[in-house]
Amino acid sequence: MPVDFETHDPSNPRVDLSEGTNARELLTFLLETPTVGYTPAELAAETDVPRGSVGPTLIRPVTPAPVRPKEPYWAAADDDRLAAATASFIGLETVAATYGDDWHAQNEGW
Repeated sequence: MPVDFETHDPSNPRVDLSEGTNARELLTFLLETPTVGYTPAELAAETDVPRGSVGPTLIRPVTPAPVRPKEPYWAAADDDRLAAATASFIGLETVAATYGDDWHAQNEGW
């Protein structure tokens, strides 16, 4: 993922949860069942993330960690900030899906 070279701080890693990213796909799935752990193979089977990308995506060092490991399983972290962020993403996607084709969306100058 490209970064702004002047402002990028490698000591402060962040998870890119943009639509279509592996991290978003995995975290969204894990948050649907936060008390259930899945193996990387199970996560690959349940999502569109290739099996070889599941582990590297989940193991990225991020604070706060969005997932928690318990070999060989992974589950969503028990963090209210993650739940709030996910709820925001889901809410925005719902609004866009519901109202994305209304008059205001089709007329930029409204």
